[in-house]
Amino acid sequence: MIHEQIDTIDALMAHYVAGSLPEPARVLVRSHLEMKLDNRSLVKSLELLAGEALESAPVAAIADRDRRLSAIFSSAPPVSVPRAAARPENVLFPQALRDLVGCEVEDVPWRKRLPGFKEYCFDMDGCEVNLMWIRPGRALPAHTHKGMELILILDGAFNDERGRFGRGDISIADETVDHRPVAEKDRPCIAFAVSDGPVRLTGSFRQMIGDLIG
Repeated sequence: MIHEQIDTIDALMAHYVAGSLPEPARVLVRSHLEMKLDNRSLVKSLELLAGEALESAPVAAIADRDRRLSAIFSSAPPVSVPRAAARPENVLFPQALRDLVGCEVEDVPWRKRLPGFKEYCFDMDGCEVNLMWIRPGRALPAHTHKGMELILILDGAFNDERGRFGRGDISIADETVDHRPVAEKDRPCIAFAVSDGPVRLTGSFRQMIGDLIG
């Protein structure tokens, strides 16, 4: 996803502010910030620190100044931290996610992958982007990652070896994480995932077969 390791939410927010995340990961973070207040103050503080560092940096001559200025002024304006806004009751996706996929949850062209598990996936900016629907109580096969995976919970929740991830939470997983997410039993778990490498199934053969057939 990027060359440096991201293993905490704080590190993810720092890379978001620095502009070093690929576009689908930026959408995931923006969606998280729309859904939860927790990290908005952190992002604002990081933006202030970045601005202060830029102002205190020594002045340096710019090669090809006119071309660079032209590129800057023709680029899209910077995106600020989303403001809290009232959301209609029937709207599940944050605005940033709706803008990316072009629809709401009821219009997603879901494709069944396993019993009790549907997804919609596409590639973007070097990443695999997935929307996932997991039946209540459904366990996904135990696996680890040959890269990095970010998952934003849009509705419902899942539990794994690390704990509970509910609405608005972000799960960060890489090759050091071997987990078996299980959707909670009261409602489906709907999630938005961005990854830059395939998964590798783990666990016993019996558990794997059980998880695959649901």
